[in-house]
Amino acid sequence: MKKIYFLFVILVAGLTSCQDDDSDVISDGTGNRGSYDLKATSSDGVNAQVGFVEKNDGSTDITVVLLKVMEGTYPVNILSNSVVEGGEVEISLNPIDGSSRTSVTNITSLSFEELINYDGHINIQSSSDAQNIVSQGDIGDNKLTGESIEYILASQAIDDISGTATLEQRRSGATLLTIALDGTPDGASHPAHIHTNSAAETGGIVIDLKAVNGTSGMSMTHIESFNDGTAVDYSDLLNYDGYINVHLSADNLATLVAQSDIGANELTGETKEYVLGSVSDPDIMGSATFSQRKDGSALVELNLEGTTDGNSHPAHIHMNSAAETGAIAIDLKEVDGATGRSATQVEAFNDGTSIGYEGLLEYDGYINVHASLADITTLLAQGDIGVNELTGNTKEYALGSVSNPDISGTATFSERMDGTTLVELNLEGTSDGNAHPAHIHMNTAAETGDIVIDLKDVDGATGMSATQVEAFNDDTAVEYAALLEYDGYINVHESSLNITTLLAQGDIGQNELTGSKQSYILNDVSNPAISGVASFAERVNGETLVTLSLNGTSSGSLFPAHIHAGSVAEAPGDIVITLSSVVGATGLSKTNVAAYNDDTPITYTEMLAIDGYINAHLSADDLGVLVAQGNVGVNDN
Repeated sequence: MKKIYFLFVILVAGLTSCQDDDSDVISDGTGNRGSYDLKATSSDGVNAQVGFVEKNDGSTDITVVLLKVMEGTYPVNILSNSVVEGGEVEISLNPIDGSSRTSVTNITSLSFEELINYDGHINIQSSSDAQNIVSQGDIGDNKLTGESIEYILASQAIDDISGTATLEQRRSGATLLTIALDGTPDGASHPAHIHTNSAAETGGIVIDLKAVNGTSGMSMTHIESFNDGTAVDYSDLLNYDGYINVHLSADNLATLVAQSDIGANELTGETKEYVLGSVSDPDIMGSATFSQRKDGSALVELNLEGTTDGNSHPAHIHMNSAAETGAIAIDLKEVDGATGRSATQVEAFNDGTSIGYEGLLEYDGYINVHASLADITTLLAQGDIGVNELTGNTKEYALGSVSNPDISGTATFSERMDGTTLVELNLEGTSDGNAHPAHIHMNTAAETGDIVIDLKDVDGATGMSATQVEAFNDDTAVEYAALLEYDGYINVHESSLNITTLLAQGDIGQNELTGSKQSYILNDVSNPAISGVASFAERVNGETLVTLSLNGTSSGSLFPAHIHAGSVAEAPGDIVITLSSVVGATGLSKTNVAAYNDDTPITYTEMLAIDGYINAHLSADDLGVLVAQGNVGVNDN
């Protein structure tokens, strides 16, 4: 008895070691052998192993081993086709005595080589019911190689239903496709198919799959050809331009419960998201997500918040930036108002020129979502894409009031991925129906200078202007980093017909003020009604904005002003820096100071230590009469 048990252990160990090897056939010097797993079909079933051993006389010993003790006797049969296809009994093997767990059958009707390549499967049946299968598994060419790929079946009409579709390669090259869904209802049957094209494009059915059993959530289909009879193997499916749909029922195929792109349409996991900002309706905004497919093409998905059921919103990719505007380059699927979603397969421009995911990430373009086909001019959402995407680096400059104290705002410079700049002006106090020209000028606002970059007019209704800046008006290229160092300022004018009247103004680039400032009192001299303040403000480049602000001056007058050497007590001192005359109408004078009158440079720090004083004179014709005077620098008390 001990000897028999020892041989049994060797037999089981031999099957196990054979099964651990990746190949079906192993030569051990005395013959060839192969092994297969049989899986329990229910909780009452049993796992088993099957071994094929070639004999010297050409016959084959088939050994079946149960992996646990069972009561009763169990018939064993080899059937045609795979398990999921089902088939007829071709060879009956010796039944298994559950207590001994092992059955050996010697067959001569098929050679070992024929068995190893056989299109079949093995069933172990219950002795009490020949139709009750307790264990089964594919053999021969139907054996799985271990190569597989899994696709996510995403929820569609019913949020609670989702799962996976797994493709597994057989030795024959055919495919076992298994669908496993969670959330399907008991008793339901969900038709499933492989379609041509991507899910975003939609396409016809090319392969019918077994319906998903709602109780188990499972479906298993053997695939070796399309519905039209054209052969297709596992490697073909891995590169197929297709997708899987699982439908609610045979009576309601229009309602999908799960869906997934497969093959060449599989998503690599590489994605890029762009912001779609509100335009005409502040409640509508969202995102555009570009996802890379295995074949290099792109899935473009728009997702908007705030849209309403019953509406359909056309969408397109346009050339250039949104600030520049441009022609439509790629038509996108319309956004469904009920869901706020749109999904488009993109592999070419409208003119047929190819473009994939990588090309879109480098494209000079933007996305528009329109109100409707009937109202195409009204935009709901918009966003720059590709090289026009903003990096997140921004710089804001103040635009102060000039002729109208109610109008002021900001200029924001934003860096794009390609190094160019989006310049946005945002003014408060403008009114509907007006358009206000705007420009970037050279030098400081105190110095004034020529226009170097034309900006888009500020819309009075919104107070906004957006301009794509990549070059000066003379076509010399300029990038974001260079604009942050530019010696310039911005003017916003009242209108093209009244260009001399300024609404707002602000220094930019190196002329920006740092916030460091020192003020000095200017006392009255000849006229007790006139006095004020002189302020020195530091610029980023180290130069100084000197502002004189006098009270009591009258319109039509100009008051020359200078910085003199020495103190008021030591006056008169030589003029060392000439300042801009104070305008009587405003009482203001602004001067950019970078050097003394003899061209010796002077910085803001040095200005705070200057040995000097300021004189404001009655007029150019009467410099001997002073209207205001005050010590500055080291002489300030």
